[in-house]
Amino acid sequence: MLRSASPQGLAPAHGAQYPRGRFGESLRQIAQLVRADVGLEVAFADTGGWDTHAAQGTERGQLANRLTDFAQGLAALDRDLGDRMADVVVLTMSEFGRTVRENGNRGTDHGHATAMLVLGGPVRGGRVHGRWPGLRRDQLFEGRDLAVTTDFRDLFTEVAQRHLAIPAEAPLFPGFAAKSRGHPGVLV
Repeated sequence: MLRSASPQGLAPAHGAQYPRGRFGESLRQIAQLVRADVGLEVAFADTGGWDTHAAQGTERGQLANRLTDFAQGLAALDRDLGDRMADVVVLTMSEFGRTVRENGNRGTDHGHATAMLVLGGPVRGGRVHGRWPGLRRDQLFEGRDLAVTTDFRDLFTEVAQRHLAIPAEAPLFPGFAAKSRGHPGVLV
């Protein structure tokens, strides 16, 4: 099926320019599969380099460079898919949280909580979902990290059920009861 669809022959559309590197290439290939109409329902791309320690830098440092690559990749995917984004949901997350203050390695890596980003046609965008835990020491997880207020499994379950029509009783995450927790409410 892939051979007959020939997705590798599809150049990025609408002037999309993916960043060089593994992440940009992964997103470009995902867009090719979506545009080739091969029935792609779930895809995964990852990017590394977040363990920056003291080399984190400022707006031109290592962390800023990683975030720029990440943002440019997502923007290129959105541009490349054009009107097809109406039926696409992109979830981003990291298990690599940040500390509130500089840690022993003079960076903010190896923290607990993290931010997740959701974009696409059925997303209720332009808002921050979740509960702000606060930055006072007694509000921090273990006195140093932003507290987790949204379980990523709730978000992934919402997208699986509401966008992919996976039944609520389907065992997405063993031992996790999403029904009793409710959804974050990111999809229309």
